[in-house]
Amino acid sequence: MNDNHIHAVTGAYGYSGKYIAQKLLAGGEQVITLTNSLHRENPFGDRVRAYPFNFDKPDLLKASLQGVKVLYNTYWVRFNHRLFTYADAIENTKILFSAARQAGVERIVHISITNPSEESDLEYFRGKAILEKYLKDTGVSHGILRPAVLFGKEDILINNIAWALRRFPVFGTFGDGQYKIQPIYVDDLAELAVQQGAVKDDVIINAIGPETFTYRELIEEIGRMIKKKRPVISMPPWLGYGIGWITGKIVNDVMITKEEVRGLMDNLLYVNSPPAGTTRLTDWAKKHADTLGFKYTSELSRRKDRKIEYESN
Repeated sequence: MNDNHIHAVTGAYGYSGKYIAQKLLAGGEQVITLTNSLHRENPFGDRVRAYPFNFDKPDLLKASLQGVKVLYNTYWVRFNHRLFTYADAIENTKILFSAARQAGVERIVHISITNPSEESDLEYFRGKAILEKYLKDTGVSHGILRPAVLFGKEDILINNIAWALRRFPVFGTFGDGQYKIQPIYVDDLAELAVQQGAVKDDVIINAIGPETFTYRELIEEIGRMIKKKRPVISMPPWLGYGIGWITGKIVNDVMITKEEVRGLMDNLLYVNSPPAGTTRLTDWAKKHADTLGFKYTSELSRRKDRKIEYESN
């Protein structure tokens, strides 16, 4: 690892990281991955060498990054759990960024979230803001991408909305459902990440797709796509969360969190920016209507089982 043209992707055996790695390999780049899932089945064979994160051994993490030109960071957690927390994710990411700087990594492309704020009382958005500031303070050239919601073959939110529409006679929104959401296709995000890996300017990009929906419109659109149109009813947020909590227990997962409900209703998944992606969710959903939501996608299963490849819908 001495040619300084290696690209390191966190979580290349997972979701967004896999698409970034695919783009890099297609462009003829040498790719390694940092992962907690060394033994997970993956689509790359020996084309992507895997290294453990080694957050507790920063010198080994630094050694893994020697010769790396660009680091693409997708590492994060969706919610607090006994096995992982936001606080851990923040500290681990700081260790990763510091190791990258010490190893001489030239640029970091970091996946954040729309509307991060250090003043937010939502840990997800506050944690993302803390990490953006920490990355800026490292002095390493960086590109920060802020997606709202991803969609694609292995996504969670869009797939599980379709899953619920296939199984339940009605679908409830939190409140009136008029808050907005701007999904971006995971392959478009990966293309944007690779583009940012090839430049030097420090930038922040709102990585949103070409379509903006209200939450109610999103549900109705997905219902039409999969031919499962259901009555969409407004309900108090506490009731909607409660139903999601019960459903999560049935499928042994966390289907929705209070923070996610707040983030949605506070319009934190919406920005007034031009789209950065070109793929329309409606076009993609039409193409995958026969399989979208056919099976439930479990966040906890992905986290707990580090051997099984992420399933495609």
